[in-house]
Amino acid sequence: MRTSVAIIGGGIGGLMAAYRLKKNDPKIDVTIIERGFELEKRHCPAGHNKACVHCKVCSITGGYAGAGAFSDGKFNIGTAYGGSMGEELGEIVAMKYINGVDKVLESFADDYPPLYNSNEELKLKCLQNNLRLLDMNVRHLGTDKNFKTMQKLIEWIREAGVAMLSGTECKNVDKSDGGYDISISRGKTDDVIHADKVIIATGRSGADFVSSLCNKFGVKMNSNSVDIGVRVEMKDIIWREFSQKIYEPKILYRTKTFEDRTRMFCFNQGGLVSAENNHGVITANGHSFAEPEKKTENCNFAILSSIHFNGNFNKPTEYAENIARNMNFAGDGNIIVQRFGDLVRGRRTNEHRLAANTVTPTLRAYPGDLSIVLPYRALTNIIETIYALDKVAPGTANPDTLLYGCENKYYSIRPEHNGSFEIMDNVYLIGDGSGITRGLSQSGAMGLFVADKICNVE
Repeated sequence: MRTSVAIIGGGIGGLMAAYRLKKNDPKIDVTIIERGFELEKRHCPAGHNKACVHCKVCSITGGYAGAGAFSDGKFNIGTAYGGSMGEELGEIVAMKYINGVDKVLESFADDYPPLYNSNEELKLKCLQNNLRLLDMNVRHLGTDKNFKTMQKLIEWIREAGVAMLSGTECKNVDKSDGGYDISISRGKTDDVIHADKVIIATGRSGADFVSSLCNKFGVKMNSNSVDIGVRVEMKDIIWREFSQKIYEPKILYRTKTFEDRTRMFCFNQGGLVSAENNHGVITANGHSFAEPEKKTENCNFAILSSIHFNGNFNKPTEYAENIARNMNFAGDGNIIVQRFGDLVRGRRTNEHRLAANTVTPTLRAYPGDLSIVLPYRALTNIIETIYALDKVAPGTANPDTLLYGCENKYYSIRPEHNGSFEIMDNVYLIGDGSGITRGLSQSGAMGLFVADKICNVE
């Protein structure tokens, strides 16, 4: 099989790249290789309030539309919430493509929601308590509307003639005849796709694939930090002053004990805590729906502590994965949940205390003790941050607040590129797996940008 452009990964970055390639040149041959399932076939067997059943390919994180398919559907219209896309492309160019993603989504949405704008009053309130509320406009589709919008985008791409392979593992990439031979496996069938150009859009879960590819072809990689933390769940009313005005509070804090940076992000109003299976390692996440009847009485968000490694240590991802793996081991193969009151008292949460808790957990997790696994430094930072957040949203540090462990974010692999995200001749790396972007809008923007570069469109 031959194709002009092979896209490895069918998340929003890969989809936006395919969409723009076909918009730029309807005759170009494009193939998407995705190890997960088609969007309509992605179903988590655990469902609401049940434990993860350890599927071989996680339907929450893998498949067409990527992890974003079942996310809260938040699209941050800007670069202030993390990543370095603004630095890489310049703020004007970065915003051009981020706004481009917004316009593409609007063209496929039935009912496109308005923007949540920044709020000066809440920013001041945070500053007065040594917290920094990040300032950005947010478009919230919700899990349900986001899913439908992605479906329509995928339908357009398929009808435009893009070959869309699902359940297909990319095993190897080799140089051949001025292009690349991509060895794939679909069940018991092996095949080779010859591509003139390759776009790698595997997301953070493809870190090992990207790392091995870079090592194979001598592409230099720089280390980024990793974030280790927990998913926090409490009554929704506690953060309603923020969520009704700006929808998603993203707050930074500099801890007093270690002077480390922590961040509160991925806020889900009326949401659910969820489990993700990342190559056999179960971690926590969260989402919420836009439709009122699907909302819960709770909200949830992540608190993460950033860890930067000095010297020659170049395996920060493996370090974070081992913490999550040990958490699963201590949780009998599951995520651990602990009441904040039990954590600060130095005792484990048990079934009895959890059953009597005023905050009802939205995910079935293993009642236990986070402190036996989380590093002392990260745990100290998290506890200190919860008390700091309690000053702007009283009730955050309630003993009945639930902490799910752990939630990790990996940004450790950052291959060098030529300024157009080309890491070697005709091979481009986009999305969160590049170590450059954070979130759906930026990943999609990278896809649009690279597609324009391939088609020589300014």
